[in-house]
Amino acid sequence: MEDVLRPLIVVGGSVVLTLLLSWATDRLLRKADDRHHETPLWGLLRRARVPYQLLLCAVLLRASYDETRLLTSHDLAVGRVLTLVLIGSAAWLTIRIAAAVVETSYTRYASNHRERDPARVRRVRTQVTLIRRVVSATVGVVAVAAMLLTFPAMRAAGASLLASAGILGIVAGVAAQSTLGNMFAGLQIAFGDMVRIGDTVVVDGEWGTVEEITLTFLTVRTWDERRITMPVSYFTSKPFENWSRGTPQMTGTVFWHVDHSAPLDAMRERLRDILRECPAWDGRAYNLTVTDSTPSTLEVRALVTAKDADDIWTVRVTVREQMMRFLSDEHPYALPRVNTADAVPPPWAARESAPADGVPAARRLHSHPPRQAR
Repeated sequence: MEDVLRPLIVVGGSVVLTLLLSWATDRLLRKADDRHHETPLWGLLRRARVPYQLLLCAVLLRASYDETRLLTSHDLAVGRVLTLVLIGSAAWLTIRIAAAVVETSYTRYASNHRERDPARVRRVRTQVTLIRRVVSATVGVVAVAAMLLTFPAMRAAGASLLASAGILGIVAGVAAQSTLGNMFAGLQIAFGDMVRIGDTVVVDGEWGTVEEITLTFLTVRTWDERRITMPVSYFTSKPFENWSRGTPQMTGTVFWHVDHSAPLDAMRERLRDILRECPAWDGRAYNLTVTDSTPSTLEVRALVTAKDADDIWTVRVTVREQMMRFLSDEHPYALPRVNTADAVPPPWAARESAPADGVPAARRLHSHPPRQAR
């Protein structure tokens, strides 16, 4: 009877104690979250319940398993499994806590600077994202190394591995040259402020917004909702356009080809009225000028401004459409025209077409049969 009750008491007590401690911790975090609405830290820490419970249960079972006197012939294997679970759950919990702290710091910083300096907020967001990935990778590598060191064979092989570490390092460096280059390029992007999450960029002729940055690749979401994925080393080795660098304000142009008699003053007044009714125009500047002329048309350019790339597109298409409607409705003569005239036949054609007898040469040729040879 004792052989049955002892394992049940030890294992059941560990599980019950784990649930009680987890419930008490969750209640404390919930109260802290209700009391401090300005920070999301406590709510984010509550998401780490699963690794926290797993860690508590592994610690309690690892400390009390010898008292169960169960599977005594496999004590070493069971203890090793519990140790592995303990290391893995500790690494998992560490990653969750680090992510909660980093996310809280970014949220607090963004709430204080989003209106004043949105570009710097995007820069900090990019850095925070990459730092979180680096921390997660580092903790994961350390956890895997700690798990491997629990096996005696691994500890025995450590000396020989260290002896050949130099050669292995050279071989790995050559084999992973591209990967390491992308990793260093990702760190350079994060802390060099070259491109940030949310920036509007033009790469290989494609216009889009930076959606994700990792240590090895970068994703750009285009205006038609496609995703372009490219290595981060592209942005450190090739030129690209960053429309969000510095200030996001932009200046755009709209071109028309009109007739030489187009009413330019009326077009300037109409441009002013269109922009006043367009909410995307930021009110900084506008003008309308003639930039070129051809024998048949004038090239007219309108210059408009907006607060970012999305709004400048809206302003340009609005101005183009409404100006063309204005010209077609009120000044149709201002639209481009192709001048044509009746063709005047040359004098020799008139003489041939009207001979002395009044019959054209072509008709006379077809109306009389040819003479037969005598």
